[in-house]
Amino acid sequence: MDLIVCSLEPWDDVWRRNQFLVDGLLRQQTVHRVLFVEPTRDPLHQIRTGQKAQLGQGLIPVPGYGGRLHRLELTKWLPRAVGPWAHSLLRRGVRGAVHRLGMKSPVLWINDPGWAHMVHATNWTSLYDITDDWAAAERPPREHQRIVTNDQKLVQRCDAVVVCSPHLAHSKGGVRPIELIRNAVDVARYREPLPRPTDMGDSRSAVYVGTLHEDRLDVDLCLRIGGQLAALNAALVLVGPNALSTENTTLLNHAPGVRLLGTRAHHTIPAYLQHADVLVVPHKVDEFTDSLDPIKLYEYQAAERPIAATPVSGFRELEDTPGVVIQPSDDLPHAVAQFIAEPPAQVGPFQLADWSDRVTAMAAVLNSAAESAEDSAARRRPDQ
Repeated sequence: MDLIVCSLEPWDDVWRRNQFLVDGLLRQQTVHRVLFVEPTRDPLHQIRTGQKAQLGQGLIPVPGYGGRLHRLELTKWLPRAVGPWAHSLLRRGVRGAVHRLGMKSPVLWINDPGWAHMVHATNWTSLYDITDDWAAAERPPREHQRIVTNDQKLVQRCDAVVVCSPHLAHSKGGVRPIELIRNAVDVARYREPLPRPTDMGDSRSAVYVGTLHEDRLDVDLCLRIGGQLAALNAALVLVGPNALSTENTTLLNHAPGVRLLGTRAHHTIPAYLQHADVLVVPHKVDEFTDSLDPIKLYEYQAAERPIAATPVSGFRELEDTPGVVIQPSDDLPHAVAQFIAEPPAQVGPFQLADWSDRVTAMAAVLNSAAESAEDSAARRRPDQ
């Protein structure tokens, strides 16, 4: 089986769900080759927003997979306002890469709803993997309507639909069968003790790992946690890509008791979690965050360090576990400070879910979708 993954994120050193699953599918030999379609480069938008215009890098092999994994970064030459021509150019770019790689009947895996037009324009078997309910996120009206329309098309038309959280299974499962495949952690990697990262410093720390994004992260709560920890000569350490506004980035950079470390490669993350005094989740609690199944939920448990979180999806189910405190945003700064000042005597135990099991589940869905699509095509063919 050959696979085309239209992803919301690039293939880089910050691994998300797509990378863990694709890596596992390739290593288990379930999938022969993968074309990983990254977010497009948009030079017109870059110029309008005062950035340096950059073009997509095209088709590039990813090291470590013997030529079986390629990433594709296209250039978006036309704005969506032009209509179907913009989508047609992007589809041409994907088809060109498919032809160069010699893929004949690939399976199309859609993670970015913006690629909904690809399902209608091809006869490829298709899977829609929903990792966030972007229809519930705050967006301008036109963008919101576009997201809702694409999401509905994909749910209705794809041969299989997979979601990562029970909330998504409930919200998307009213019109068709839905497969729930939650996130997980590489358990073996977290079982290996690692040295303390030097950029953590020597002070006690509450660590957050993940993309810093206003849709999830409560910036005001981070400032208040930092203020409490500064009084204890400790710090809130934020590890991950920064997608915050310039204003919020400036606030955090100048806040007492807060340190932004920036992006770190996925293989280094276990060390930051193992050496944290407490692991924190200062997230907003709303319909969008309820749709998530945070990978950090599993990574934090595997690290076996104290956890302090707002009552967001996944973490609130841990409320009665030793070493875990779930508090509303008003009370979370004090709870984090308490864990720093008086570490709990016990943390866990936790029941850990490994990525290998999720890979097996996704392989079963892909194979079933491909077989069903092939049977349907055979029924439509005239008798020989």
